[in-house]
Amino acid sequence: MHSAAARRLAVGIDVGTSGVRALALGPDGREQARAAVPLAPARRVGASVTQAPQAWAEAVDACIAALNTQLDPAQVGAVAFDGTSGTLLVCDDDGIPQADARLYHDAGCVAEGERVNAAAPPGHVARGAASGLARLLHLGAQAPGATHALHQADWLAGRLLGRWDLSDENNALKTGYDPQARAWPAWVRRLLAEAGLPDALLPAVHPPGTPLGSLCEAAATRTGWPRDCLVAAGTTDGVAAFLATGACTPGEGVTSLGSTLVVKQLARAPLSAPAWGVYSHRLGELWLPGGASNAGGAVLLQHFSPERLAALEPLLRPDEPTGLDYYPLPAPGERFPIADPSFAGRIEPRPGDDLRFLQGLLEGLAAVEALAYARLRELGAPALTRLYSVGGGARNRAFARIRARALGVPLADPAHEEAAAGAARLARQALQSTRGRG
Repeated sequence: MHSAAARRLAVGIDVGTSGVRALALGPDGREQARAAVPLAPARRVGASVTQAPQAWAEAVDACIAALNTQLDPAQVGAVAFDGTSGTLLVCDDDGIPQADARLYHDAGCVAEGERVNAAAPPGHVARGAASGLARLLHLGAQAPGATHALHQADWLAGRLLGRWDLSDENNALKTGYDPQARAWPAWVRRLLAEAGLPDALLPAVHPPGTPLGSLCEAAATRTGWPRDCLVAAGTTDGVAAFLATGACTPGEGVTSLGSTLVVKQLARAPLSAPAWGVYSHRLGELWLPGGASNAGGAVLLQHFSPERLAALEPLLRPDEPTGLDYYPLPAPGERFPIADPSFAGRIEPRPGDDLRFLQGLLEGLAAVEALAYARLRELGAPALTRLYSVGGGARNRAFARIRARALGVPLADPAHEEAAAGAARLARQALQSTRGRG
């Protein structure tokens, strides 16, 4: 442990829908190397979405090999994974998957979701056919010989550790884990027992960034990294993206400006508001509540081509508000900061001038973002003090000025935008926790 802590590099590996990305950080937090390898598309059959875990393993191994060409492998001291939230598989005691994994956007476990709904507390994040717990019940019945249920990041970390019984508090949340009590609740254990599934399927859960152990011999040979390289408990892709920015103080928020608008903010206490889809991840002794709006970049692409957007953006006048009062939604229905499945939003009247219309849409998105943080404040979050932005929309400087005016807080540049950097920060946390030991 002591020699691993003396090494310089912390590696984060982000496993997403379309590929695997790895990033190495030095002790000063600066990027030292990066690599990426694509993943073949998942298999879709109706509402079911599955993928062979071996595809993740092969992509991770290729990504590590590519990363090693840019750094000294002997200097890698720790590694952590993040994976898609709710993606789950079952394996045996040797880590061999007993069926294809069911991915985060799989909604095929309908009967199992109904059983979860009957057992879970009202509004619990593990309710429904798209929850990790519903997938566990389905896969447990499909593969009765399985001995461990693991999330995507758990299984990949297990390949490095040579053990298959460990998870983290963020990935385990949608499988029913209680991060406040730091335990699997009795209703989850009862549900497994009623399904005839062994209680031992549930992994032992640790806070993200906890050192779980060092590389097994096979993993050290496969990766080319030192045998005592630490493997840290990981997190979900969304939390990793938050951590990548450098936000670390209650009141700081991160907005992801992609096809939808997702907000997360650090708080000292958890928030839960099922009507708005708000729930909280645990980060040490802090909490990360957040919510997702249906508003976002997708609505812009309904009205403008990417080429037209690129031509108009330099002409925007962010300091001259249009006065248009839009709530831009791509289709009826909103979940947060307004909870109304029939809410149609507002994008009328449309002016004849495309530039003014685009600026009105951007002002509307900024207003939705401001309302989202105000809603978190109403629910008990601290006042927003500083905001980081990630995603494609974060690169529009005029939009940043519009948002700064609407939000009334400083917009800070993120340290990193890639989720892999957030996972690397957890690996570095594990390294730092071991310094002075041994």
